[in-house]
Amino acid sequence: MTANPAAELRITVSDEQVRFYVEQGYLVVENAVSGQELAELKRDAVDLARGKYPCESLQPLPADMPDDEALHRILCIHQPHYVSPLIRRYIQHEPICGMLSRIAAAHLPFWDGAVKCMQSLLFVKPPGSPGQAWHQDAIYIPTRDRSLVGAWIAIDDATVENGCLWVLPGSHKTGYLFPQRAHDQPGEFDFALESYGFDDSAEVPVEVQAGSVVFFNGYILHRSCQNRSEIYRRVLVSHHMNAWSLLPWQLPEGTDAAGGDYRCVVPVAGEDPYAWKGYAEPDNHVWLRTSESGEG
Repeated sequence: MTANPAAELRITVSDEQVRFYVEQGYLVVENAVSGQELAELKRDAVDLARGKYPCESLQPLPADMPDDEALHRILCIHQPHYVSPLIRRYIQHEPICGMLSRIAAAHLPFWDGAVKCMQSLLFVKPPGSPGQAWHQDAIYIPTRDRSLVGAWIAIDDATVENGCLWVLPGSHKTGYLFPQRAHDQPGEFDFALESYGFDDSAEVPVEVQAGSVVFFNGYILHRSCQNRSEIYRRVLVSHHMNAWSLLPWQLPEGTDAAGGDYRCVVPVAGEDPYAWKGYAEPDNHVWLRTSESGEG
């Protein structure tokens, strides 16, 4: 990975920022990723879209197809770190993982800072493409100790106009997972269900400059709206958690949820206490959400 000024400056999060994350459920850290790093992430997004890496669901595209055309069809790539060595390195980005080792399970009194990663998402979000309705990430990725946290790297400036995050501060505190239903705004949001049953009047937009990282708790209610601008809103999101927690996610049929532990994970900070279990190897497949249909 190219040199990162953030690493040289040893950017971390203060005690005050840790308290803000625990209380509000999200945290913005500016200038965590350098301009050089953003450039290589943009290049890798094109490489993925063009089928540079061996992958069943991202086949090579014609050489004469413009990069913009290749990108414009994609809303999101799920698990790009399965096929891209560059994305694999970014889910282990040293300064960001150092921050995660301070906040991911800061609500737990005896946590030692160990963190593991189980998911990555590369959002391309071209102009005109939809956002995602209110939801909580913990609905999709269950943990046993409420330590799920997203690390959201803004590859482009994220604004209200191009579909930045909106969060409902403090909505993570109870650990309650709100019910979900189909929404009736297909132009605004993608195919995913929306969470409901709460007052969203206190929502705030999280507008950030490229190179910023937004951390958000797995239980916080958040959403994004349609990209109404003429520019992309590219983001690399990785999901992490306390390495000491089991991960009852994507379990084989018949597996006991109490003891189930998804092992296609990447340790990113501290020691993995379950390293003795070994690790599942990812296949060369990613899942696509396309900008035309909202899914892939």
